[in-house]
Amino acid sequence: MEVLFRAQDTLRNFRETKLSTLRPVGEFFDIHRISRPANTNEAFSRITYNTRHFSGNYLIIIGALAVYAVLANTTLLIALIFLIGGFSLINRFATEPIQIGENTITQKHLYTGLFVIGIPLLIFASPFGTIFWLVGASALVILTHACLNEPGVESEYATVQEAV
Repeated sequence: MEVLFRAQDTLRNFRETKLSTLRPVGEFFDIHRISRPANTNEAFSRITYNTRHFSGNYLIIIGALAVYAVLANTTLLIALIFLIGGFSLINRFATEPIQIGENTITQKHLYTGLFVIGIPLLIFASPFGTIFWLVGASALVILTHACLNEPGVESEYATVQEAV
């Protein structure tokens, strides 16, 4: 139960900090602000500003690409369902040792069996290829958007501090 409360607190903290910077779709996909940067200095300054300004939107893009990557790799999906489902079923239903004939099966035996089957299945699913694809696709989408999207007028005042 305590784990559930910690997960809820973590999710609430994530929502308050990271997703609070979520910008409206109209601002994120504003085609009137798309232009080619004049030089690399301008491109780097756009990337720096836009990655901070649209960080919540970029996290949603990464999440959507991750969901797509797992759904597109069915072997990885099956391996993850097997491992996560097996882990939760063992925790829920096999808390006490089970007596089958003369043999006693403990949680340790069940976890060993789960990992002996699940880890090779996971390795066969090529998770590293999926991770590298996710990193590459995310970087391509985010850097292209951040480089081509012209910062708004408010970016000029981002460095000016309020005088009291």
